[in-house]
Amino acid sequence: MEIFLIHVYRTVVIYFFVLLVLRLMGKREVGQLSSFDLVVAMIIADLAAIPMESSHIPLWYGIVPVMVLGLLEVGFSFLALRSRRIRLLINGQPQVVIKNGVLVPEEMRRSRYNLDDLLTQLREAGIPDINDVEFAVLETSGRLSVLPRSRKRPVTPADLELSTDYEGLPAVLIMDGQVLRDNLAQAGLDEDWLTAELRRRGLVPGQVMLASLSSDGRLFLSERPGPLSRRWVPGARPRPGPPGTPR
Repeated sequence: MEIFLIHVYRTVVIYFFVLLVLRLMGKREVGQLSSFDLVVAMIIADLAAIPMESSHIPLWYGIVPVMVLGLLEVGFSFLALRSRRIRLLINGQPQVVIKNGVLVPEEMRRSRYNLDDLLTQLREAGIPDINDVEFAVLETSGRLSVLPRSRKRPVTPADLELSTDYEGLPAVLIMDGQVLRDNLAQAGLDEDWLTAELRRRGLVPGQVMLASLSSDGRLFLSERPGPLSRRWVPGARPRPGPPGTPR
């Protein structure tokens, strides 16, 4: 039993320490990792497993190398913010694989990017016909950014010279029963207003899974538990934003 508890303790310590280091390294999705980031993440995983394999291996055998790698990653990130050369060295640069509707074989060879990969990523981008592509850029993360030909792009209000009303981001006022006071203040409202609106519906914040306020004053409520309910709040003020601003 004692050995079991020791392994649990060591695993918990390593877990939270690696979690802390990864948080310090920044927020990135796996698909957005550069080659450098991916190598660092794999090394950290291997180093973190060393002290968990045996109770005879001191914890600092894994903690110190992980800390050093985390500091190196943070340090290189700050240097990359200030120097484009370092960014290019660490992350590389995007490559144009389709230019003016024509394939660029030289760039595809440099990145070892074949036609099957290209066609697959075009289909994932919703473009099954390569003839509809004006430009395609292979990003440093491996994703493909596609610019369709002008005749294949969706029509926007700007194309039709139509004016649109301002539409900002909705403000989340309650999440999992907790009132988000900062968001409430940014929306120009207070907790008394929110309490009154909930009381009209026979609710208290703890009974609400999600409450959000759109820029035009609509309050979305999802009770916990219960079906979603969308209601218009007559007296709600829209969030700040210039009305009639084109999008």
